[in-house]
Amino acid sequence: MILCSRPIDAQSALFVIAGPCVIESEAHALGVAQTLAEIAERLGLLLIFKSSFDKANRTSGTSFRGPGLEEGLRILEKIRAETGLPVLTDVHEPAQAAPVAQVVDVLQTPAFLARQTDFICSVAATGKPVNIKKAQFMAPADMQNVVDKARSAAEAAGHNGDNFLLCERGTSFGYNMLVSDMRGLSIMAETGCPVVFDATHSVQQPGGLGSKSGGQSEYVPLLARAAVAAGVSGMFMETHPDPANALSDGPNALPLDHFEGLIRQLQQIDAVTKSACAAERDGSDIEAA
Repeated sequence: MILCSRPIDAQSALFVIAGPCVIESEAHALGVAQTLAEIAERLGLLLIFKSSFDKANRTSGTSFRGPGLEEGLRILEKIRAETGLPVLTDVHEPAQAAPVAQVVDVLQTPAFLARQTDFICSVAATGKPVNIKKAQFMAPADMQNVVDKARSAAEAAGHNGDNFLLCERGTSFGYNMLVSDMRGLSIMAETGCPVVFDATHSVQQPGGLGSKSGGQSEYVPLLARAAVAAGVSGMFMETHPDPANALSDGPNALPLDHFEGLIRQLQQIDAVTKSACAAERDGSDIEAA
C-alpha cells in the first residue's frame, strides 16, 4: 500500500504512529507534535502524528473526552500545516468519516468497533488509508473478515482496496488485563495488509482503576522490541510529556522524553529483522530454483 506517499511492503523501514491519546489543548498538542517532528527529522523516520478529537469509549461518563469534532479537526489541520507531519485520528460513527477524511492523512477505527460492519464500510469508502484496530475480543484470523468488508466497500466506492493497516492492541485476558500474542502479528499479515503493533494500549488495564483504566507503561519498550523483532511494518505509541497528569491513558503512555531513545532501538532491531527476512526469502528462491 501507499502510506503518506511512501510504499509500505515487507522491506520498508519501520514507520511510527505517535502522539497524546486525546487533544488536551491546541498548545499541548502542537508542542508534542513539534517535538515529534524534530525527532522524525533526526531519525529519518516516517512519523504520523496521532491524537483524538473525542474519546467516545471512556470508562466513566465524567472523564475528559476532548474538544469535539470541529475544534479537533481545526487543531489537527494546524498541526499538519505547521509541523509538516501527516496526521491520524480516530472516528467513532459513520457520519464522522467524511468530514474527518477531508482533513487527516489516515483514519483510525477504535478496537471496540471492528465488528461494526456499517462503520467499517463507511470509513473504508472514504478512500483514505485506514488503521483498523483488532478488537480485544477477536482472534487474529478473524480480521480477514474485517479486511474483506473494508476492501469491498472501498472498491464499491471506486477506491483502492489495498489501503488498510491492521493494528494489534492486545487481547482480553480475564478481567482488566490484556495479553499480546506475537503469533497474531504473523497471522494478521496473511491478510496482505501491513501490520502495526500498538505498544501502549497493549499494556493498558481496561477499567483497572475503577472509574478509569490503568496500565503498566514500564513494559512498553519490552513489547515494542518484541513486535519489531517479529517483523511488523509499523509501531503505534501514545506519548505524553507528563503521563501522570495526562487527561486520558496516562498510565500506559510512554513519557515523551523516552520516545527518541526507544525509537532508535526499534530502528536498529527493524533493520536486522528485515535484512534477515530478506536473506531467508532469497535463500528460499535460490533453493527452489
